[in-house]
Amino acid sequence: MPLLCDTHCPVLFLIMPDVQPSQFTSANLTDSANQDASNQDAIDFMAAFLDRLKSESLKNQLQIVEELAASGADGLKVLMSFLLERQAQLAGLIEGKVYQTLFLAQTPDTQAFLQTHFAQGIVPLQSEREIDYAPLQALLAQQDFQAADRLTLEKMCELAGLQAVQRKWLYFTEVKNFPTVDLQTINALWLLHSEGKFGFSVQRDLWLSAGKNWEKLWYQIGWKNGNNWTRYPQEFTWSLDAPKGHLPLSNQLRGVRVIAALLAHPAWE
Repeated sequence: MPLLCDTHCPVLFLIMPDVQPSQFTSANLTDSANQDASNQDAIDFMAAFLDRLKSESLKNQLQIVEELAASGADGLKVLMSFLLERQAQLAGLIEGKVYQTLFLAQTPDTQAFLQTHFAQGIVPLQSEREIDYAPLQALLAQQDFQAADRLTLEKMCELAGLQAVQRKWLYFTEVKNFPTVDLQTINALWLLHSEGKFGFSVQRDLWLSAGKNWEKLWYQIGWKNGNNWTRYPQEFTWSLDAPKGHLPLSNQLRGVRVIAALLAHPAWE
């Protein structure tokens, strides 16, 4: 029972928790303040780079992505935040670069992020003839351009039909009948996974700028050297070091009619 004081009022004994003096040392308070400052620095870092990614020129944006990738986990968080903000809109070259950077980072966080939000990549894999372009998307995301080039031909043979699949090459008359949506899907995959360097639309722009002169085009895109055709596969460049428009390839041994049909297709109008 409580003790009574002289005035008969109860005296209550408060039991204090067992607090160690070290819990309130200046060192711990300093550590806490440093942690808060570090968190704020990280927030400021992300905000500054996000603003730059949204506002600067494409050339600068691509460089910023490289800087963020090299800065480690904080930089990758900025890239994930940027890509998530852009998820609802049609992907462009910068979104393609960010996606590919996160894909190649291969960290648990980036893998979980892409699987959750971009399981099918950033290009809608549309096909009028129910062609599966997911394997092509995967190869291009890995920057395995040689395998992606072979698969591109296989997918176009699928578009043309069973006979083309069996012969493993195309007639120009088959190309003319390709669905626009399929060619646009293939082209977008190449374009967005190469920083805008590869794709049929890139080759078409170069062809038009060369006045539709095929010989000029071959030299410009690295398919010919002097009087000799570039030898497949060893003399082609299977990386982003290649000339603009270098990929995907088209076989010219049967003339230019197949690539002419590709570059003149209504898909690019």
